[in-house]
Amino acid sequence: MANQTMRYETILVFNCALGEEAVSALVEKFKNLIADNSTIEKIEDWGKRRLAYPIEDETEGYYMLFHYESKPDFPTELNRVLEITEGVLRSLVVRNQAEFKPEPAQEEPAPQPEEAPVSEEAAPAAEEPAADVVDAPVEEAAEQEPASTEADSPEQD
Repeated sequence: MANQTMRYETILVFNCALGEEAVSALVEKFKNLIADNSTIEKIEDWGKRRLAYPIEDETEGYYMLFHYESKPDFPTELNRVLEITEGVLRSLVVRNQAEFKPEPAQEEPAPQPEEAPVSEEAAPAAEEPAADVVDAPVEEAAEQEPASTEADSPEQD
C-alpha cells in the first residue's frame, strides 16, 4: 500500500482584494506545491467570480480547481497549509471517486459467458402471438349486439 495513489480535486478561492499580483503569486505557490507532491492531471482557472455570500466582508473571489493524483497523506498537509495561508478565503479538498490505480495484477481476467445469438426466425415468431391478441378484442366486439341508439330509446314528453 506504500505505492498507492489516489485522485483528488482541490478548489481554492483567493481574496481578490489582495490585487492581481498577490493572487497570481498564491496561484503559483499552490500550483508548485501540488506539482512537487503529486502528478497534476488538469488545472482549471475559473477566474474572478461573485461569491454566493460575503466571506470576510469580500463579495468576489478568484477560483482555481486542481485535479491531481497523489499519495493519501498529501491532501492533509495541503489542507493544513491552505488553512494558515493569508489570502485563501475558502478551500476544499475531495477525493475523486475513480480513486486509485491498482498495481498491475498478474491474474488473467475471468472468461465472460457468450450470449446466445438471436436467430431471425425467433423474432417474427414472437410477434405473431401479439398479433392474435390484438385481433381478439375486435372479433369479440363484432359478435356482440350493436349498442342502442337514441331512436331505440323511449321518448320522454
